[in-house]
Amino acid sequence: MANLVFIHASDGNNAKLAREVEAYAVDLGHTVEHVSLNACNFPVYTVKLERETDRLENLEELKAVLGDGDAWFVFAPEYNGSYPPVLNNAIAWLSRDGDDFRRIFRDRIVALGTHSGGGGPHVIMAMRMQFSFLGCIVIGRSLVTNKKKKANPDTIRAIISSMTKA
Repeated sequence: MANLVFIHASDGNNAKLAREVEAYAVDLGHTVEHVSLNACNFPVYTVKLERETDRLENLEELKAVLGDGDAWFVFAPEYNGSYPPVLNNAIAWLSRDGDDFRRIFRDRIVALGTHSGGGGPHVIMAMRMQFSFLGCIVIGRSLVTNKKKKANPDTIRAIISSMTKA
């Protein structure tokens, strides 16, 4: 079975959604590791800061967890028509490792989900563009929920199935 990494770009409703999806994944025999990008507490990326920083605390640990995952499920709220700064910042730091900014992303299977007050289509489109640009294989179906629209179990199972097909 697959080792899935669930990445939360918020600690609120999207983290709750990730825990809900985890139950389905575990029932299907997969393991799930959660990553809270807020807990990484990375400083805002700048070239100057990168040059001045020998080792960014938590970056190596994040790379190890992400690297061990067979597929990622990214959960993020819609933030001003895009994804939250914490996700953009983590991508910036991860992409600066080594001489190949796509290394950790290349051919990585990625699913997208959101619990969003704004409906969610903009965050899904923004994440789809970003992760595709980085070389990920982004699952076509996404999970979109809000206060009035609960997560559809059939959608969850279909996404997990797409993530774990070899």
